[in-house]
Amino acid sequence: MKIATFLFVAVTSVNGFMVKDHGAAKSMALQVTKAATDIDEVTATTTTVAGSQKEKILKEPNLWEYNFGLQDPKIKLPHGIIKDVSLPEKFEISEEQIRTLEEDGVVHIKGVFDEEWVDYLKQATKHQVEEPHFWAFAGTASRLYDYIQRNVWQTNSAFARFYYHSAMGHVLAQCGRTDEIRVSTDLLMVNPNKGFKWHQDNQNGPITWEEGLRFWITMDETPKDYGAPVYLKGSHTNKVVDEQAVFVDIEAEGLEEYKNEKLEFRTMPGDMLIWHPRTVHKVDGPSDGIWTSYRRVLGGTVAKGGAKYHDKRGSGGVLSDLGRHGLEDMQPLKSSFFPIVYPRCERGEVAERDSGKVGRNPVDIISKIGGLATKASGERFSSFFQVLGSQSKSS
Repeated sequence: MKIATFLFVAVTSVNGFMVKDHGAAKSMALQVTKAATDIDEVTATTTTVAGSQKEKILKEPNLWEYNFGLQDPKIKLPHGIIKDVSLPEKFEISEEQIRTLEEDGVVHIKGVFDEEWVDYLKQATKHQVEEPHFWAFAGTASRLYDYIQRNVWQTNSAFARFYYHSAMGHVLAQCGRTDEIRVSTDLLMVNPNKGFKWHQDNQNGPITWEEGLRFWITMDETPKDYGAPVYLKGSHTNKVVDEQAVFVDIEAEGLEEYKNEKLEFRTMPGDMLIWHPRTVHKVDGPSDGIWTSYRRVLGGTVAKGGAKYHDKRGSGGVLSDLGRHGLEDMQPLKSSFFPIVYPRCERGEVAERDSGKVGRNPVDIISKIGGLATKASGERFSSFFQVLGSQSKSS
């Protein structure tokens, strides 16, 4: 796949720009459709196993099924929570769990969200996949996931309210030893087809490694034979993996002390996984890429209190920061594009999100993506293609 094609695919799946010209959007969608055909690995929706047909639980939407603008599933919040009024819930974790994250680079916190919250997230996800948003088109058409949408909180109010009112922010604040949590970027991910091989996360929004925490919130039980995330214990302290790299060769010199210390987590509904963005990890999917059950995850990166805005133009990291928020390099990360969720949401930021002012802007897309056209930036970003290529290798 040519880098220009990939950039178009990446841009269209990265944020939540509110399209006003639907005709232009449809034209753009057709371009993305062609881009998707350039990807070598095309996952079939059915296969035959032992004489019977195995079929995906979730089919790729047709082009005409995609939606634009803001979406509101109108799902009742759990526990008598009053929308935009109630304080976020709390969930206490232990000092031992915090130290585990700091030392191992990852921690599994069980049972953060009860059945009511899990059902709320499942309903929100069901609405989203049944009413797919245009900004999920490219990621879904790439067949890396059955459905994937970045910054889903910007377009789907149910996910925004989950961040505003659930205990997520409190858990992450404790993990980061901070008194403030902002959402830097998020992803709704449904069924990662064949999975992702060993990699580190560098799509964390406009923050540094140490200013952020990665999170996963699981809605389903991990299948028995695949789908469990695996992390290299302590690998967040490695000194050899380039910060621009996505794909990681764990046989590389300098990773010897980490490659044999693997931590596997079989998460259950309502659990959280929290890790340092540099922690090397993978998720294996079924060998044929066909999920017959759901693996629904809400994940992303949050910023700790005191985080600064870092302009990442010229690097792949810019792809998770394409909104026209007006922040300048090294200014405090305070903006409705990166909303505060703990200790509580801020009314002005909520109002801007609900008005549609928060989202992707075409002017910023052009100015920020332009830096990736250089040879040096292209070489830095080439690691992503190795991740794409890893989908077609053995699981």
